[in-house]
Amino acid sequence: MAQRPVPPAVKRAARGLAESVVAWRKLRGLTQAQLADRAGISRATLARFEQGDGGIGLDSLLRILRALGILENLNRALDPYESDLGRLRSGEELPRRVRPLKLAEDDAGS
Repeated sequence: MAQRPVPPAVKRAARGLAESVVAWRKLRGLTQAQLADRAGISRATLARFEQGDGGIGLDSLLRILRALGILENLNRALDPYESDLGRLRSGEELPRRVRPLKLAEDDAGS
């Protein structure tokens, strides 16, 4: 199966994340080798990530964030109840399953 091309927005996000990690590493006064060692990954993997390659596994990214002491920031950033929509719907019970919404034209064709 052919791999789909990476959308430009995803590439920009990967570069932005990499730039933030580089800044955090430098603020902590760590070399790539030191951070890689603390994260339990190779320096080559860290270097590839910092160059904006984005071709590292989620496990490696989470290890890097943990080694920098910012892993909890990711959890807070992704908390749906910290968003306007999440706060608006916080009193609702989440459905067990989500089914695709039927479009108006689906109803008209039936």
